[in-house]
Amino acid sequence: MSIMTELAFALVLGAGLAAGILLAAVRVPQWSAPSLERRIAPYVRDVADPRGLTPLAAPAWDTGWRSVRDRVIAAWGGGDALAMRLRQADRSQTVLSFRATQLAWALAGLALGAVLAVAVSLAGRGGPIAVLLPPLVAVAAIVFCDYRLTLAARTRTARIEDELPTVLEFLALCLSAGEGLRDALRRVGDIGTGELTAELRRAVLASGTGSSLSDALLDLARSVDVPALSRAIEHIVSAIDRGAPLAQVLQDQAVDAREDAKRGLIEAAGRKEILMLLPLVFLILPLSVLFAVFPGIVLLKLGIG
Repeated sequence: MSIMTELAFALVLGAGLAAGILLAAVRVPQWSAPSLERRIAPYVRDVADPRGLTPLAAPAWDTGWRSVRDRVIAAWGGGDALAMRLRQADRSQTVLSFRATQLAWALAGLALGAVLAVAVSLAGRGGPIAVLLPPLVAVAAIVFCDYRLTLAARTRTARIEDELPTVLEFLALCLSAGEGLRDALRRVGDIGTGELTAELRRAVLASGTGSSLSDALLDLARSVDVPALSRAIEHIVSAIDRGAPLAQVLQDQAVDAREDAKRGLIEAAGRKEILMLLPLVFLILPLSVLFAVFPGIVLLKLGIG
């Protein structure tokens, strides 16, 4: 029996012993029962805290875990860029909660890697790879969680860019019919079902609860951070401040957005064209050469023999 196999048996037996001890400790009455403060709090809250604004103290283990988690998350960094991606993906999470999710994924990956390492060692194939499995799986879990967020942000911003010309043209049509900008935005938000119309509904709601329409639109541009949308909103706000005709401004911005979409489509087609050459060069062309050369090689061998 190798050292890795013995270590795997030790980990399995140790994990079983630790789980049994924890389960037994949880069932001990003086440990599993709620504290005195939590038992009497519902009866004295009316006297000590009539409004119920003071939360009950968390258990010591929960407080310690939260302290360790907050320190790890604070040392992680990248808060501003992560907050922007969360807004672009329309996630309700904060930076702290997303980092906590990543930390949970890392712990789950570490546990899964440990299980795989133990299984490999018990199968007699352990080695240096068994030691590297837990950290590798943990890092892969962190990267996968971050990749999911990045993919969601890119997908949503791409949808907003696709919806922008149609929304601008509809707004220009509403303004040409005699409606105001706020009413036109409200109409688009009520009729539309896309990502951009949802953002416009929030902007209209914000403008109706104390914020000006210009500030609400600028906040929308900052939160989404789509260049075409930011440029269109800046022109709309400038037109509002200067008293310029909004219908013509919106029509021009719709034309510019369609030109940007066309340019992006051409660039994407150029990149795809290069990618399409890879299977042609590395798969189809070698097979064609092989089919052309192989019969001659066989005939030469037969003739030599």
